Amino acid sequence: PPPAAPPARPGQPAQPVAGDATGWSMDERLYNQVWGMFEDLARAVAAYRSAVDFAESRMDQELERTLSDPRSRIGGAGDRAREEARAKRDELTARARESLDRDLAQLAAESAVVEPALPAPYAGWDNPVWHGYRVPMEIPMALRIGDLHLPESADLRIPLLVRLPLERGMWIDSGRTASEAAALAGPDQLRRLAMETAVLHAARLLAVYPPNEFTVHVIDPAGSAAGALAPLVRSGVLPSPPATGAQGVSSVLAHLTRRVDLVQMAIRAGAADSLPPDLDPAEQLLIVNDFPHGFDDRAVTQLRYLADEGPSVGVHLMMVADREEASEYGPVLDPLWRSLLRVTPVADDHLADPWVGHAWTYEPPRTPPGSAVLDDVLARVAHARRTGHR
Repeated sequence: PPPAAPPARPGQPAQPVAGDATGWSMDERLYNQVWGMFEDLARAVAAYRSAVDFAESRMDQELERTLSDPRSRIGGAGDRAREEARAKRDELTARARESLDRDLAQLAAESAVVEPALPAPYAGWDNPVWHGYRVPMEIPMALRIGDLHLPESADLRIPLLVRLPLERGMWIDSGRTASEAAALAGPDQLRRLAMETAVLHAARLLAVYPPNEFTVHVIDPAGSAAGALAPLVRSGVLPSPPATGAQGVSSVLAHLTRRVDLVQMAIRAGAADSLPPDLDPAEQLLIVNDFPHGFDDRAVTQLRYLADEGPSVGVHLMMVADREEASEYGPVLDPLWRSLLRVTPVADDHLADPWVGHAWTYEPPRTPPGSAVLDDVLARVAHARRTGHR
């Protein structure tokens, strides 16, 4: 059973408890609790915005009635009516804000107990749980890929959790967006941050899977991401160096396309045990940097095939790309972009919740400044991959 909350004082809300949700395991309860907090915040802010809109609409209607009455134009009646209408608006807005603040305080208290209790797959890189990291023996149910917040509660961050195995690939948009953070960063900085974000996502995926059950491949046609890729390369978690040049692109795509074809044929034939011995049974992630540089028409077709057919047989894409740079392909690539979950290397309000459709600001993952947590975790992953021991 989930942990029981201590009895609340009279007139006070119940004290939040980590894992206070339904689920068969603590991880499942925490996952459901985080999503419950996500929904609660979405609905609380929706109620507040609706109340503010109502107050504004009511004031406008009262002012319109006042101005349409000729008697209000004589003396100070019109001014008094306007002041009264605005006062009512301010009162309704203040009451709505009080209600929202109560909800935010309760959610902040819940977040304060939930965040420290999160297991590594759900936890931020600054969580102490990573200092005691051990390579897991089973796949978790979800993975944290960043944080979400709304302008009414910028300090209250909701972990963005996605289910595992991944159901769709990711597109880390290295192009310039309309966000303030993107406007402050130059194109080169955005590309660097995008690749660093991809490395953090890949490192987390490697860290939450059992040894040798997740493999990462990298295509870096121009070799421009060597700095960002350094943690993956020097730790030894990659099966081969990042592929460069047109030949490298072709080789990696052919390898993964063959894997998708063989697994699909084996599944259709009901002969999953007959796969070639050289086929890596692990889930596969392909990081593609600087697309479409280094891609010819055949490579683009293979990439689209992997995006469409790969996830169902354990092959996933992580694109680091500026869509504008691939505009020469026109609508041909629209299905590719739509098939991927778009995230950004800087804060950007482009994600919508499934309940009321707010535009949430997405914050990408970051390691604490000066922290060696990424290198430490990858070193343990590499050791487990080499030895088979945790």
